[in-house]
This record gives sequence, C-alpha cells and structure tokens, in this order.
Amino acid sequence: MPTDRAPFGWWRPAGAGVAAAAFGAGAGELIAAIVAPTTSPFASIGSLLIDLAPPWAKDAAIALFDTGDKLALLIGVGVVLVLLGGVAGVVEARRPRWGRGLFALAGLFAALAAMTRANASVLAFLPAAVGALAAMAALSMLLRRLPAEQPTPAASVREVDRRRFLAWAGGTAAVGVLAAIASTALSAGSRAVSTVRDALKLPTPASTASVPASAELGIDGLTPVITSNRDFYRIDTALSVPQVDPEEWRLRIHGMVGREVELTWDDLLALPMSESVTTLACVSNEVGGDLIGTAVWLGTPIRDLLARAVPDAGADMVLSRSIDGFTASTPLEVLTDPAREAVLAVGMNGEPLPVEHGFPVRMVVPGLYGYVSATKWVTDLEVTRFDAARAYWTDRGWSARGPVKLSSRIDVPRIGQALSAGTIVVAGVAWLQHTGVASVDVQVDDGPWRPATLATAVSADTWVQWRFEWDAAPGRHTVRVRATSADGEVQTADRAPVAPDGATGLHERTFDVA
Repeated sequence: MPTDRAPFGWWRPAGAGVAAAAFGAGAGELIAAIVAPTTSPFASIGSLLIDLAPPWAKDAAIALFDTGDKLALLIGVGVVLVLLGGVAGVVEARRPRWGRGLFALAGLFAALAAMTRANASVLAFLPAAVGALAAMAALSMLLRRLPAEQPTPAASVREVDRRRFLAWAGGTAAVGVLAAIASTALSAGSRAVSTVRDALKLPTPASTASVPASAELGIDGLTPVITSNRDFYRIDTALSVPQVDPEEWRLRIHGMVGREVELTWDDLLALPMSESVTTLACVSNEVGGDLIGTAVWLGTPIRDLLARAVPDAGADMVLSRSIDGFTASTPLEVLTDPAREAVLAVGMNGEPLPVEHGFPVRMVVPGLYGYVSATKWVTDLEVTRFDAARAYWTDRGWSARGPVKLSSRIDVPRIGQALSAGTIVVAGVAWLQHTGVASVDVQVDDGPWRPATLATAVSADTWVQWRFEWDAAPGRHTVRVRATSADGEVQTADRAPVAPDGATGLHERTFDVA
C-alpha cells in the first residue's frame, strides 16, 4: 500500500477513517440486534462508562442534561468514535496496520465491556468483534482508493479522483448508518415485551387509592399532584432498557433467611394487590429540581414476602438487584414496617409499568431516595447486613441508607413570566415522604416568614401543593420557601450538594415586577 499521501493532505485519510468507523459501528449494532440488544457495543461502552464514572461526574451530567443524560452520553461515545476514526485513517495512511490496530483495540474494549455486563451471554463479544473487523476492512479498502501520487496531475484527473473517493467514502458511511437504523427495526425483543405489556390485564386491587379533589389547587403552571407516566422522571444506570418477559421473570429472596423463596410472575399476580400513592425522588435532585414525581402504584407489600423467608435476627439490610446488575441497599426495618407501603409494584397510574420504569416489576418504598430503594426490573432480594454488603452507589461514595430530606419548591410564577404590581399568586409543592408536611412559609426579600395555604395531602407519603398571595410592589424581588414537617422539623437554609445523601437549602426565585 502506498504510504506517502502528502499531496492529498490529511483530510482524505481522516475521512476514510470516519467512514470506516461508521461502517463498523453500524455492523456491530446490526449484529447486536440479531444476537441480543444488550450486547450493543455503544450501549456496552456507555454502561461501562457509567459504572466507572465518579459521583461528581454523574451529578454534573444530570445537572447539565437532566433526564437526557443517557442520550448525551451516547452522543459523546459517537463523537469519540468519529475522532478515533479520523485518527485511525491518518495513522493508517502513514503507517499501514497501525490505524487498523486502533480499531482492533476499540473493538477489544467494546467486547470486554459487553462481556462484563450482568447476565452477559457467551456471544456478548460478537457484535464488537464484527464491528471492529468491518471497520478494519473498510479502512483498508478506502485507503486503497486514495488517488495515487502523480508529479503533475491534471485538474480533470484530480477532480475525477476526488469524486470517486468521496463516493466510496460516503457510500461506506451511508451503509453503516443504514445498518444502525436497521438494528433498531430488528430489535424484536423490545417489540415483543411491549406487545406483552400492552396486552396485559392488571389484577383487580383489593383496595384502591383516591386523590381528593382538595389535593389540587387548580393553579395554572403548578405541578399536578399525580405525575403522568409520560412526564415521570427517569434516572437509572441502564443505557439499554432491559426487556423482561413476565413469563420468564423470577424473584429470588435469599441470604440471611430461614428459607429461600422464589416467585414467578403468576405467583406474584396471585397475591393480594393494593393501590398506594407515593412520591419518589432522586438523590440527584438539586434544590428546586424536578427529579421527583408522584404516581398511583399497584403492588403487593414487600414485608409479606420477607415474612415468608423469615429474616435472621442479625439482618438489617436487603440488597435488591435488577436484571441488569444494579443493586440498592434498603434498611430491613423500612421494608418490614407495617405502617409503610413498601411494595413490589406491577402497575403505575392504572396501567402496567412502562418498560422504562421497570416493567414487569419494580420496588417502590416511601421515604427513601430511589438509589437505595426504587430498584427497577427487580429479580433478587438478598437479606444481609450493611457491614457485609455494599450496593452500586454505596461503592461510589454515596450514603448507604438515603432517607429523603425535607424540601419545598416554587413552581409559579414561572421564570421570566411578566408580572404586574398587585396580588400575585406564588405556589409550589413540598415533601417529606412518610413523615408529611405540616406547614409551608414564604419570605419575600428579607421580610418575615408568612404562612402559605396548604392543599389536602393525599397521605404522608406524597408531596403537597401550597399557595401564597403576595401583594407585590414594583421592582426586583426574591421569594423563598421553606417547609415544616409533621414532626416539627424546619427545612434548613444550609446549602449542601446532592452528594453523598441529598441536597439541602431553600429554593428561591427572583422576579421583576412592573
């Protein structure tokens, strides 16, 4: 292969490398769709990066991209792939086999990432291997089509050579993109599980939950008491949403127990199911953030299942495990508390759990942040001790127990809303799950704290709406809110970051009143 391409610059070899990378990536994704979507090289690399990321990186990603953090990560992986392809092309044009070696190393990294995922199959390496080989072959083919060096090439010859090369490079990249698109269409597993979910009829609840009309203040722009499934926040570590067929689902309860228990989907549905309304919050929720939502859940009490297993007297924690390997540490006393509706949920707002929210089964535990309690796609409950086992985020420096902190938020007026002097309604929500909120106070500028009016709380496990009428004068004003819990705790003004156990501080907004 010619090695001196200097007359044609670096951009053509770089373009060849990018096209080869796109071709290889598409081939890998297509093979993954045929073998198993969980072996996707992109998803495997992204999932490994999530696992390796320190807590500050996770917080930064959520702060920047909110629930779009996974898409941002995949885009980032794509950008790195493009850069790698460009470098591989330039290197290969000058040092044959070295550029292909870069693709081989990338393929090896992707294969190892896939093979180390939870429940990896024996063919987990295959998509990454095929993708790397395809990229290497495409790079070699494209570089052979670089115009040969000519002492004084005519302008017409240069133009023909340029167009021919661009056609080959563009065609190679297009095939890769089409293969990636085809991989999405061929992901039969996700379609099959969605079809099963759509056809599923939930069991009739033994008891239903109701939301009193007085729980809604009816203020435009105020967060609804019940969050729709579409709008419910999603924060988890799964780049590729697990596709779990209910007929294949199993739950194992084991560890420090008198007897092991295993349940099938049919076993679970045969148990008494009840509705409960619970607000869930992510520990990464900043002061005033929106990583929180409330739903009507249909499920069966976890305490009843643990009672079957007869936990040992020395146990104090349940390590729940998702099918994708995620783990959470939940205090045993919380899960066995007869006054707390900690459930294995199968329904959300009157329909089966959405796939991205844990279908077919997830945990819902009032009063704890989701990272220690709200395990989605749950398949395993190990009764153990905090000093004997560590969960996914505990290993990354977060608190092991994660109780929710007293918080409140201003929703209206909206940021940037035009305001005129006179009576202005300020409203929002406040929460301290499983304790409840007794009162909310509002402060304008540095004036006295004044009581807001509370709506009716659905229960102590949900947030509550509040409103405050403010006689606003023209000028710039800062409005703050604080809550007081049912047991007398006053929300702290001390600012703390989300790590390691949740943010604190008072939410405030600044408004210009005309």
